[in-house]
Amino acid sequence: MQTTLYRKYRPKDFSEIAGESDIVKTLKNSLDNDRLSHAYLFSGPRGVGKTTSARLIAKGVNCLKNGVSSTPCNECENCREIDNGSFIDLIEIDAASNRGIDEIRELKDKINYQPSKGRKKIYIIDEVHMLTKEAFNALLKTLEEPPEHVIFILATTEPDKILPTIISRCQRYDFEALTYTEVKNKLSEICDGENVKIDEGSLGLIYESSGGSMRDAISILERVIITYLGEEITEEKCSKAIGVTSKVLLKEFLEIVKGNKISEGAVFLDKLWLDSLDIEKFFKDFAKYIKDLVLSQDMDAEEGLKMIGNVFDSLNKFKTEEDKRLLGYVVLNSLIKKTKKEEIVYKEVVKVVESSKPEKIENSSEKINISIDDIKNKWTEIVRSAKSEKMTFSAFLMDAVPYKIEENNLYIRFNSNLFAKEQMETEYYNNIFQDVVERVVGVKLRVKYIFKEEKNETRKKENDFTSQLMTYFSEEN
Repeated sequence: MQTTLYRKYRPKDFSEIAGESDIVKTLKNSLDNDRLSHAYLFSGPRGVGKTTSARLIAKGVNCLKNGVSSTPCNECENCREIDNGSFIDLIEIDAASNRGIDEIRELKDKINYQPSKGRKKIYIIDEVHMLTKEAFNALLKTLEEPPEHVIFILATTEPDKILPTIISRCQRYDFEALTYTEVKNKLSEICDGENVKIDEGSLGLIYESSGGSMRDAISILERVIITYLGEEITEEKCSKAIGVTSKVLLKEFLEIVKGNKISEGAVFLDKLWLDSLDIEKFFKDFAKYIKDLVLSQDMDAEEGLKMIGNVFDSLNKFKTEEDKRLLGYVVLNSLIKKTKKEEIVYKEVVKVVESSKPEKIENSSEKINISIDDIKNKWTEIVRSAKSEKMTFSAFLMDAVPYKIEENNLYIRFNSNLFAKEQMETEYYNNIFQDVVERVVGVKLRVKYIFKEEKNETRKKENDFTSQLMTYFSEEN
């Protein structure tokens, strides 16, 4: 039977672990100086090396040739058995399927027996947070006074579900999702070992799909390799194999939008549909693509944010629509019409409406009976209503607070986000927001915006806000 790539390339010593340099350094020092704890807690997302590190501790403790060391020989009987999972003194328990008190009581009874072949018995309890309350209590008693020949290593993706009394008896290490460079280097090493040619774009797509999990990244890579066995792997092939929208398609669609080519856009979406691509997922990938262009300064921030807002506005309004091709037409129309013409058209409409009004807010001398406290009390409702009109308001108003009311003018203060203030001051957003305020509080107010920061902070704050906004839209996805 063919060995999976993840098992084939599992690290055989600490030098082969990707990332987690601080944790690796500490564990190596513990082994080399024989200062091991009786219990460890490894927490972090899946596939980042928790169980692998636990097995390396077992190997480092029980190597017959090199003794207790961070560099096991990988040749002796104990090392080989640990690698293939047959070492009798390494006991791995999956708490997700063995949650009960009986399993822990059985463990408690057996730990008093001396190791059969090694120096110490190593108990690895994976997904330990899945244990029942009774099992946790039994485990706690075992951890209080374990035999000298036993080491417990608890692994979990949800440390907040573990009793504090358990955590306090362990040395805790928090593993993190791996960076692109760490994953890329490991995948490149595997491809070299398998004589597979793969381009940089493909490695980037695999990393994005893995979420920083090395195990997931290797599994995805293996699927792509099998799909194109014996072929050179390109970004286009990789995106098709793993169901990710290729940047070629995203770039082509962006050119359609910028060129205001609505008919060509409809044909483009029809082709996606005929190719069985998920239209809704395509637009979410398109929003991420625009975000990346903005953050890399390859697109004007205002233009990019409008596109992202239009995508999510349309997806949200028509989220129950079953005909996804129809949904695609709606988003296409929103992107082309709004990004190119919405402000021009809106300004014309405003001129007509304003000219027909008998009086305007700023010309009114009537005293308005409303206080700033009234506004503050209804601020959450105002923000919620504004978001229902345009999703971008949720991002623009993150840093905004009602400040004061003077002569029928409501002043909204921004503490650090100049970019948000400037967007709210545009006629397009300001008119919508004034209507929302009037609808919620029942009083017409002219809304004005003030900024707290000094001018020399402008560029820094603008960049900070753009970053926050991009994060917001990623989370919305």
